[in-house]
Amino acid sequence: MTATARTSTARSTGWFPVARATEVGTTPVPVGAGGRAYVVVRLRPGAEVSAFPARCPHRLVPLAAASVVGGRLQCPYHGWRFDAEGRCVDVPSLGPDGTAPPRADLPVPWAVEERHGWIWLAPERTDVTLPPAPAAEPVPEPAPAPGPPSGPVFGNLDPSLEHAWHPVALSRELRPGGWLQVRLLGRTWSLSRGADGLVADPPAWGVRERFGVVWLAPAEPRDVPLELPEDGDRRFVRRWLPPARSAGPAGPLADTFLDAAHSPFVHPSAAGAVEVPTPEVTPEPGGFSSVQEHGERPARRRVTHVHRAPFQLRLRLDLLDTGAATTVLFLLQPEDADSTRIYTCVLLSAGPGEPLPGPDEVAAAVAAEERLLAEDLGLQAQMASTGLPLAMRDELHVRSDRLGVALRRALADFAVA
Repeated sequence: MTATARTSTARSTGWFPVARATEVGTTPVPVGAGGRAYVVVRLRPGAEVSAFPARCPHRLVPLAAASVVGGRLQCPYHGWRFDAEGRCVDVPSLGPDGTAPPRADLPVPWAVEERHGWIWLAPERTDVTLPPAPAAEPVPEPAPAPGPPSGPVFGNLDPSLEHAWHPVALSRELRPGGWLQVRLLGRTWSLSRGADGLVADPPAWGVRERFGVVWLAPAEPRDVPLELPEDGDRRFVRRWLPPARSAGPAGPLADTFLDAAHSPFVHPSAAGAVEVPTPEVTPEPGGFSSVQEHGERPARRRVTHVHRAPFQLRLRLDLLDTGAATTVLFLLQPEDADSTRIYTCVLLSAGPGEPLPGPDEVAAAVAAEERLLAEDLGLQAQMASTGLPLAMRDELHVRSDRLGVALRRALADFAVA
């Protein structure tokens, strides 16, 4: 055993006061014990206190944001539920007959005690007994931040991002004769639009416009551009949302946009079926695509996802019985390690031979997308993520996560290209 291992074991052995008993109810409380991060919570009002590791094993979401539902701890992202012993008793995306994988169970601390008005944790088996009463007021250790993934993480400052085209502004934000300052990959760039076109300072490999967006490539790009067939299709009406910003990296946000299983728990107003069909993924140059068809007449629909590394996404919903279609384009600008600007465009079509969608219909679609985006950004703010883990062992994947797995592989390939 190494000195580091002996120190870690010594720190986690024994009993640790973590919170006053009166502070712990049915809302998880983040605490620390022996240098480890936990949450403590009562799974029913007045019940005994249970303790859990600080993160859900699925997508590493802090369980301090979890809720208590039916005597279980429910993760806010995908609704995974855990009983008092840490067993994962429900993975909603797998359906009622689905079985949680063994790694879904949470490694709870060895023991939890409520005594002398305090909650005490023993992270590991110990022969030390709690005293009848503490000689002095206990001093709990601060709750540490949940530990980072053990493998590589694709963050907003990954060196490979130098070799890609990045959205940096909507075209309308940079007027003729004007200039604009933007952040990209931890640096400030000045953009100007003059008689000779677009200019970046400091000089970049290239600046261009596409889809009504200004793009900048710091170094020679090796990414594959995303195609947007709807952009030149007269049957579609296009509206850009005001650019938004996430206080976190782009990778986890792209993962959320590709993920259908989170919708019933993060977007209750737009919730669909909890069980998620297993998507088929087709690898493509620079990324991947996925096409799924669901439902029966008169509600058949086709859902298409297309990704191009690093952070270009196209989601399209086709109503097969009417020909109506909705496409949402997501473009992510990695500004700094903890900041991402989001460009979202909604493109609507009522179908072949039909009039273009009217202003009210377009406004309603834009408002709905703004609401969904705000809910996703609220989740991202709770995740405390430094980027997207690329090592498959660092997260727990189920069959509904195939698009997320494809995203991780595409970014891993891009990082080493």
